[in-house]
Amino acid sequence: MDLEFSPTPEGPVLVIGGSGLDMIGRLEGELHAGTTNPANIRTSYGGVARNVAENLTRLGQATILISAVGDDHNGEQLLNQAAEAGIDISAVLCTSDHPSGAYLGVVNRDGVLQFALDDINTSSAITPDYIRTQAALFKEASLVFLDANLPKDTLRTIFSLARKANIPVCADPTSIGLADRLRPYLDRLRFIAPNSGEARVLCEQPIENHHPEDAIDAANFLVAQGVDIVLVTLAEFGVVYASSETSGYIPALRTSIVDPTGAGDALSATVIYSLLNGIPLDDAIRLGVTAASLTLRHRGTVIQDLSLEMLDDQLVI
Repeated sequence: MDLEFSPTPEGPVLVIGGSGLDMIGRLEGELHAGTTNPANIRTSYGGVARNVAENLTRLGQATILISAVGDDHNGEQLLNQAAEAGIDISAVLCTSDHPSGAYLGVVNRDGVLQFALDDINTSSAITPDYIRTQAALFKEASLVFLDANLPKDTLRTIFSLARKANIPVCADPTSIGLADRLRPYLDRLRFIAPNSGEARVLCEQPIENHHPEDAIDAANFLVAQGVDIVLVTLAEFGVVYASSETSGYIPALRTSIVDPTGAGDALSATVIYSLLNGIPLDDAIRLGVTAASLTLRHRGTVIQDLSLEMLDDQLVI
């Protein structure tokens, strides 16, 4: 793709949004309401923004995280792990107003998500005033990535500072309930990666049963609204993508699912890293799908030894 992804690709990526503790229960049998269900349960560090930041860092991209954690043991552990991974955490806010964020997911024996709960109240500490105290970071960044966990006023401030710094903004809608927060900024987004439900909210049009043709229509609609690159994930039905110059569909890969959490974040981070490094969009999507596939087979949200070399060696399409 000829579109210049960032005017300053050598700068760090500024990642803004949620961090928290993930707890995932994988059922050993059928789910029965009103009683205890045998399951395998694991915990790891998560949050869309934090996951994207760690994936980018593992790939070799300098990354600065603006997030919030509680003044508690989980917050301390989240910060320690992020720092050990190489993420710059100097702009992460520690607050006593809320506990650290948390996500609870239940998946079936095939690794398919059944339901999920999250507590993202900590993100309310990332206020417009706090973002403005970090304005200097925007001037040195190559781009901003954000998730929709952020308060609406905070999103407005981020887009304003990014425009003043002349750097692109990439986003993840995070959930169906939060996706609408990004609709006012579609013409200011360089890249967005909704799933089919989130795309339906952003486009206000149906995507029947994850149908690829409907998803491509939705992606093209978002491009027409001003988004440069749109990637719509369709769970077990694959991925579609579109820009003003190209579009495509990659069917789902047949792979065993150990843990679905974090696969979409690996996909987004890898595409962003690839485009920052001049890799054409079609190839960037293939690398991203490979990263997502490997993450699905990994117990946890981020592959610890993720690298571009690994993705090249294990390219799945």
